[in-house]
Amino acid sequence: MGLLDRNRAALVVVDVQESFRPYASFEGVAGACAKLVQAARILEMPALVSEQYPKGLGHTAPEVGITDEPRIEKSVFSAVRADGFDLDGREQAIVCGIETHVCVSQTVHDLLARGIEVHVPADAVGSRHSIDYERGLARMERAGAVVSTVEAALFELLERAGTPEFKAVQKLIL
Repeated sequence: MGLLDRNRAALVVVDVQESFRPYASFEGVAGACAKLVQAARILEMPALVSEQYPKGLGHTAPEVGITDEPRIEKSVFSAVRADGFDLDGREQAIVCGIETHVCVSQTVHDLLARGIEVHVPADAVGSRHSIDYERGLARMERAGAVVSTVEAALFELLERAGTPEFKAVQKLIL
């Protein structure tokens, strides 16, 4: 596994929807996903957003800040298996969202099976129960995903300080 490269990477935001708002981890995960979405725009990386059965679970929470990013509705757990999923030819994916052990995990496993290098910021995924979060992360890491943090991923994508992109992204994380 190499470092993240903004020319090879795409962002996948999985199911950060209104019905998950009662989760203790929701606010932190939504905020972390928002940082990744904003950074993807700054770095001109493609981003894709999935929503699990939005008629029942609601749409992506407004604080994630989705605007022009493509949204795909799904009833399958893995976003990869949903109609309209496309990484635009990218070889790396940063996957964030809810729930770590279900939709995030199945998306990650499907991406890995396709030969995509997957990075999962631990602070940008969440589950209702901590055991599910912990076991989901451990399982993805054993399968070959790189588990890091939002800040680590963003600094890898930036590569260097002193650029206009660095200054814009730095404001997101400070």
